[in-house]
Amino acid sequence: MQVNKMEVTPWDVKGDLNYDKLMKEFGIQKLPLLPPEFKDNLMFRRNIIYAHRDFGRILDAIKNKIPFVVMTGLVPTGKFHIGHMAIAKQMIFYQKLGAKVYLCIADIEAYNARGQSLEDSRKIAENEYIKGFKALGLKNENCDLYFQSERSKDAKKANAYYRLQNLLAKHATFNEFRAVYGEITPGKMVSALIQASDMLHPMLPEFEGSVPVLVPVGVDQDPHLRLARDMAKRIKTHKFIQLSSTYNKFMPGLRGGKMSGSDPNSFIALSDSPADVKKKVNKYAFSGGRATVDEHRKLGGDPDVDVSYQWLKFLEVDDAKLNKVHDDYKNGKLLSGELKKIIIEKIVTAFKK
Repeated sequence: MQVNKMEVTPWDVKGDLNYDKLMKEFGIQKLPLLPPEFKDNLMFRRNIIYAHRDFGRILDAIKNKIPFVVMTGLVPTGKFHIGHMAIAKQMIFYQKLGAKVYLCIADIEAYNARGQSLEDSRKIAENEYIKGFKALGLKNENCDLYFQSERSKDAKKANAYYRLQNLLAKHATFNEFRAVYGEITPGKMVSALIQASDMLHPMLPEFEGSVPVLVPVGVDQDPHLRLARDMAKRIKTHKFIQLSSTYNKFMPGLRGGKMSGSDPNSFIALSDSPADVKKKVNKYAFSGGRATVDEHRKLGGDPDVDVSYQWLKFLEVDDAKLNKVHDDYKNGKLLSGELKKIIIEKIVTAFKK
């Protein structure tokens, strides 16, 4: 089998992913022993969330009922799709454990990095992303949802947020920005600084004060974390608790590889009808099955490359049912078409309720 060279950046993921190698390259660690409530969460139980930085601080906060924040940002440039569930469900999980949720709509980043207007970003965020988070179970209570372009109507909070962005500018070098972002532009630098302010500002006295902050991300977003952590260590006007982070594996696109928001045939969107779901999965979902039914019955399929099975790992909460699908598919008892039918039904009932 041909191995494609792995390339992981904040904007692109290519090749065959080796998560162990990425852990070494990025200096992140395997998750520690987790308390029972984490074992009940399928993303932790199935090692979908597989690595961390300073996660012990969050576990201590949960154990000792100390306030903490879980923060994420979303760039509203396309449909809210099934791949966004990995982060959305984590935010909901931590909210149930008592976390204050900070949900940032990165409309400034969409403007600077992708040329999208603030007006379009707001429409997409309201009609797709915010609706998607709420549909999956995010509660309004204990949730601070904001746009980068309009942090708060409270002047003291807004001033503190934008002031921090500008203060951070002194604590990173051009070479650091270039190392993270490659061909750097003033717009990308501004976006990086405001993104660091997004992650760090919950700890300001105008917001939550000195509380630990967790940022769950895909491993491709780790360069943003490293830059923010480095700036936080250098700034002397504030004593920040170092950011904690966890890293989840990617949910593959229908055709394999990382899901792409620019390719509507690589994902299932919240706005897709049940008929759309069926059509997309049947037509585009990469199969690990054999060329013929007889060959599949004899040799079995490959669940490790089959997208329908990989998606089922994110959606089927019953381990026994998931294991049976795996074994039946691998030994040829379950056909590719039958596996696709299972994931279609699961998406329609779980994602599109």
